[in-house]
Amino acid sequence: MEYKILNPTTMLSPLPCVLVSCGAEGMHPNALTVAWTGIVNTHPPMLSISVKPERYSHDLIIRSGEFCVHPGDKDHVRVLDFCGVKSGKEVDKFSALGLKTEDSGLQYAPAISGFPLCISCRLRDVHRLGSHDLFLGEICRIMVREDLMDDNGSVHLERAGLVAYSHGLYQEVGKVLGFFGFSVARRDTYERRMKNIRSGYKPHA
Repeated sequence: MEYKILNPTTMLSPLPCVLVSCGAEGMHPNALTVAWTGIVNTHPPMLSISVKPERYSHDLIIRSGEFCVHPGDKDHVRVLDFCGVKSGKEVDKFSALGLKTEDSGLQYAPAISGFPLCISCRLRDVHRLGSHDLFLGEICRIMVREDLMDDNGSVHLERAGLVAYSHGLYQEVGKVLGFFGFSVARRDTYERRMKNIRSGYKPHA
């Protein structure tokens, strides 16, 4: 198999496409679409987001020391795109999009209603990398939409229609191909687990 060599660039994809909400005292809250994000630590649970210093949200997060991350889903693709191309300096995105909010457990950053998850974070550190600043946030609270949980308390994000971002394209995450450890699982265990995944679940009433 032959390969073509390209110059170094941000080629890793697809990436999660998330909506980050933030706010600060005396400033209206904002929502920013971010694709450069990921889990970075287990104990304590932490994640990262990369934000350009000139973005309106950058100053809000620095001032308040908090932000919320909402994994995007197919029902909110237009919201994700709008919040990625419009600046909070020019438009109140919450009013423009009719976004409703919930209590996130933080003082300034609101949770946004309807998204599959809201992950509330407190800013732990900032690393200035160049074009972007890397914000490290400690996860302090997680809100999961009830229809994505079963009666045993398990979360079923495979049912959420999550969206990934791949070099300018929004793509819905596809079918389940396996589960962690499936390559070494016994055949009967593999078949049982996959059957349960594909057959669905009973959500809370």
